[in-house]
This record gives sequence, structure tokens and C-alpha cells, in this order.
Amino acid sequence: MAREAHVIAHAKVNLELLVLAREGSGYHALQTVFHRLEIGDLIRVRVDVAGRTLDCAGPEMPSEGLGPIERNLAWRAAEAYMAAAGWPAGFEIAIEKRIPAGGGLGGGSADAGAVLRALDALNPHPLGGERLLQLATPLGADVPFLTTEQVHALAWSRGERLLPLDPLPERPVALLLPPFPSPTAEAYRFLSAARGDWTPTATVVPPAELLDWDAVARRARNDFQPVLLARHPQLGEGLEQLRRGGARLAMLAGSGSTLFGVFDPDTDPAAVTDSAAGRVVWTRTLRRVVGVEPIG
Repeated sequence: MAREAHVIAHAKVNLELLVLAREGSGYHALQTVFHRLEIGDLIRVRVDVAGRTLDCAGPEMPSEGLGPIERNLAWRAAEAYMAAAGWPAGFEIAIEKRIPAGGGLGGGSADAGAVLRALDALNPHPLGGERLLQLATPLGADVPFLTTEQVHALAWSRGERLLPLDPLPERPVALLLPPFPSPTAEAYRFLSAARGDWTPTATVVPPAELLDWDAVARRARNDFQPVLLARHPQLGEGLEQLRRGGARLAMLAGSGSTLFGVFDPDTDPAAVTDSAAGRVVWTRTLRRVVGVEPIG
């Protein structure tokens, strides 16, 4: 009889994102601060089934569709788990997309992390958290954090080195989604061209500066933001819209084009609405990740 597990794959924002030197592997080292959001994709994973399938639907399904299945991060995560555990013999993955795609909110990475956690919860001989992080690392810099059940963390290297932090106080967040994407590879090319031969180094991060919103706002930085603003004036307009609406912190969410603003607890969502700068989706910062729910 097939068994299944349900899990929410929460989006993330980067409260700090420093892109450091390129390593011998060709990947850049990072220093970043992650925080999860309430908005998330709904994931269902079934095992003890014949074959392997992946279905995606939902209100935030990209207009271009799923794309090549072998490039989908959830599919790659399931295949990596099968190879490492020798289990399961087959799987069915269903994803209801609620995270806006392609904007730097980590939707695909969150799906991959959720699939790894769901499979481990269903496995009679689970691999455990440390092994899951090892499987997550080759999938992308956001995947290790989104494979854990941490809400807030400092991460460095390729995202696999994590220092968990207490969740920040819950706040409303407006996501402003410009009508154009910013592919990660393109963002890195823009950043490399702007820097030339200069190589940045890591900074000292006192944990106390990451535990309240005022302190976070003072040190908030995203290395992609100035180079993307220079090429996309609408992003600057979007940041101004968020600030005029009362955002205490407004910045680029990751390497994509999505902007986010963090607001006071009693903010009226009418403070920021759809405009020429982009579509607005309201959510909240997360306080706790709900664990995997096995069924059957």
C-alpha cells in the first residue's frame, strides 16, 4: 500500500547576501542570512508506488510550464535520495505552486528541501539531517537551509555551513514582483562585470546584529542589488514604492527580481498595492516550520 507525506515548502528571503570569491569548483562562496516566509508550496510525496512521477500545478505555476523534468530541483532531490538510500523503488511527487516563480524566493529550492525531508520521514531507515545536507548541497546554495527546519540562519561557503538563529519577531512582508525575470546566471555575469578583478572578502557578523529588525535593517545588504538596479530602473521604482508604504526594510529578495518590504505589525495591506513596478503579494515572516506529516 502506498504511503505518503505532506509538507509545506516555505519561501525564503536573504536579509544579507554577500557574493565572495569564485572557488576552484567554479562556484562563488557566499555569506548570507536567510529567513523563511509563511508563503509556501504544498508538497505531497508518495512511496511504495511503481515508477517515478512529478506533477506541478497551482496559482503560481509558471506560464512556460514545468520545463525539462530532469532539471527540476524536486525531481533531482528525489533521485539523489534514491541513489544514496537505495530506497524507495518509486515515488510520486505533487507540487501545488504558491511561491511566485523565478524571482529569488527559493521556490524550487524549497521544493527540493521539502522532498528530501518527506522521503526521510517515510524511510524505515532514515538517513538523518547531516546526510540530507550533503545531498542538498550540490542542488544549489539555498537548498541546504531549506532542507532544515530552521527559520532563520547565517550561512556561508555554498550554503551548507549553517548557524541557526532565533526567528525574528513576526512581521508583515510585501513581495513586489516586477513583470520581468532576473535569471541567476545573468545576475552573476552582471556582478562579475561590475567588479572586474576586485575580490571581496567575508565580514565579521556579530550574532546580536541579527536578532532584531532594527539591527538587521542597519546591516542589510545584497550584492546583486546595485547591479540589477542599474539595468532595471523599475526595481528602483519598486523599492521607493515599498518605502513610501512604510517598509522598515526594503531590498532585493535574492538573486532574482523580486523585492520585499518588512512592515510594522499593524500595517494595512492597502499600504502597498499592484502598480507599474509590479504585482504585490502579502505574506508574513515565519516563526516555526511545521514538520513533515506522514500519512498511512
